[in-house]
Amino acid sequence: MNAVMQTYGRIPISFERGEGAYLISTDGHRYLDGAGGIAVVSMGHNHPKLTSALIEQAQRLWHVSNLYEIPEQSQYAEKLVEASFADAVFFCNSGAEAMEGAIKIARKFHSVNGARNRYRSITLEGSFHGRTLATLGAANNPNHLEGFGPPAEGFDVVPPNSLEAVREVICSDTGAIVVEPIQGEGGIRPLKFDYLKGLRDLADEHKLLLIVDEVQTGFGRTGKLFAHEWAEITPDIMACAKGIASGFPCGAVLASKKVAEAMTPGTHGSTFGGNQLAMAAANATLDILLENGFLSKLQQVSKLLWNGLQSIADAHPEIVENIRGQGLMIGLVVRSPFVNSELGNFARNHGLLTVVAGENVLRLLPPLIIEEQEVDFIINSLKQACADLLSKV
Repeated sequence: MNAVMQTYGRIPISFERGEGAYLISTDGHRYLDGAGGIAVVSMGHNHPKLTSALIEQAQRLWHVSNLYEIPEQSQYAEKLVEASFADAVFFCNSGAEAMEGAIKIARKFHSVNGARNRYRSITLEGSFHGRTLATLGAANNPNHLEGFGPPAEGFDVVPPNSLEAVREVICSDTGAIVVEPIQGEGGIRPLKFDYLKGLRDLADEHKLLLIVDEVQTGFGRTGKLFAHEWAEITPDIMACAKGIASGFPCGAVLASKKVAEAMTPGTHGSTFGGNQLAMAAANATLDILLENGFLSKLQQVSKLLWNGLQSIADAHPEIVENIRGQGLMIGLVVRSPFVNSELGNFARNHGLLTVVAGENVLRLLPPLIIEEQEVDFIINSLKQACADLLSKV
């Protein structure tokens, strides 16, 4: 028996090193990492600035805990605040932790402001907020809840893109609305900008907090630093992780001043959150993202990739039903009877790694540092994968 608990359906490949957008397996094969560690390795593999930052920090200090001041944490928080809507940041280790923190902070805010009953959150069908019991309850996906008892209480789940559905469930106990600008695990489903603006208006009208889950969409993934910027809205709380430190475990909850003030010593905590190593990786990642021209170049490369993918959809409408997403968060909607995983398997045979999502979608989440040559590689691999898929019919 494998001593590793079998909670993953793993692909039988292992890797020994990475170079930019590429991974090299233990048997010597080279793959373009179109999965990006599931939207995590934003700066690719073995980026010299990140490697140097981690080595330099590792030679000084790894961890002291949040019992003490951590200057690197303060430095990074100040950068995030300057680059975002937020006034304060809480650091943790993962997306699920960040979402748990966001939900707790929203509840605490209402409690300290005299509304202890306002603990409920409105969430959306098709969402994914993590694998903890609370975040599973927030998404209320039967496939993820099976065998884990009753869902955590306090969440009202409604269909996406319907403001009326949200309005109908707002009650005296409602405290927050939770939304992913693009539903990632649910199938790369972008929410309409007018809908996101409408959620902001509803939150203001009913004195609710708007929580934006940018665990997968944040830190440049869609072509802006944060995806909610496309809709020109401002959240009250935002959860981040994945690409925040380009592969080093790190998460964060960002909040406005009025919300952050509800959190006082002892109200929340994390043993590892924001330690020196995580902050070294996160600081270096954000410095690259904020370099002049980085995001505009990312948008240009994204357009090239989208154009190439559209040419595949035009050539193979029997396989690719639709393309959706934004920037380098892309979903190919595979038309039945073809299956996303099978298309992904053929793409892997041609050197391209992908990842599946709900609604028969094949996801592309490559590193943000890809160039035109990587775009060509992705397109050629998928063209060959489509041809292989058709040859089986």
